[in-house]
Amino acid sequence: MSLNVAIQMDPIAGIDIAADTTFRLAEEAQARGHRLFYYTPDRIYWDNGRVMARGWPLEVRRVVGDHFTLGAEEDVDLGGYDVVWLRQDPPFDMGYITTTHLLEHLSPGTLVVNDPFWVRNFPEKLLVLRFPELIPPTLIARDLGTLRRFKDAHGDIILKPLYGNGGAGVFRLDPNDRNLSSLHELFTTMSREPLIAQKFLPAVSEGDKRIILVDGEPVGAINRVPARGETRSNMHVGGRPERAALSARDLEICAAIGPTLRDNGQLFVGIDVIGDYLTEINVTSPTGLQELERFDEVNLTARVWEAIEARRG
Repeated sequence: MSLNVAIQMDPIAGIDIAADTTFRLAEEAQARGHRLFYYTPDRIYWDNGRVMARGWPLEVRRVVGDHFTLGAEEDVDLGGYDVVWLRQDPPFDMGYITTTHLLEHLSPGTLVVNDPFWVRNFPEKLLVLRFPELIPPTLIARDLGTLRRFKDAHGDIILKPLYGNGGAGVFRLDPNDRNLSSLHELFTTMSREPLIAQKFLPAVSEGDKRIILVDGEPVGAINRVPARGETRSNMHVGGRPERAALSARDLEICAAIGPTLRDNGQLFVGIDVIGDYLTEINVTSPTGLQELERFDEVNLTARVWEAIEARRG
């Protein structure tokens, strides 16, 4: 089976080919005989009933500094493609949301991964609210008094933007911290969005586990250990990936959320688990695939494409 595949992603020139999940997805697609087209999210547009994109035919190779070749720039009708990957990184702002509205018009003829309707309605820090029995004590609020009461109740908390990513803007406020009011002022000056607060989980010192699910089923995990003196475990900010096995609790979490993901077209998902608690369900642009493959020495990207090919078959 040879598919026409379009990839909506951030600029390809600056990616780290040793870590970038989108590059790995493109590499495996090419190896399977699929044809690639690449465009950035600012180049998708609606024109007289068609969802269009201006971009380039793409070839990739695992050569640092020479990892891609682009064909001639052209405008294409995305409705003529078998698969469109929605792979740009957050922030999950109105620009991102607009692309989901446009891509939604491609259904059912084109498979968009992940399904844009549910990407829009499943923000990572909000989807977990459907599973209150799996998550730590959590508050979503903008009001300072409400946030202060939550901190008083739990003492040691994490405060972060509701639609942030990559560990940006994540603060730990321990029982002795006096910066809640200042951080609230900073965040509310920057945006009109609520904040999310969660009870601090000491188990994060042992790592924040990233579990990859394909079509609702867990395929593997890595553990991301924070750098010394750092609360955040994200690899963007120095977290160290380690080999990890799936625990009984991990499998319980995956079994609870898997049907929701599968039934709503979230084919490639990364969840975050600290200790016994689910903290995020990442559907917008999950990462960690290359690290997981290196540890497990298994071509897990093939599992992703097998699921896609089965849907297109």
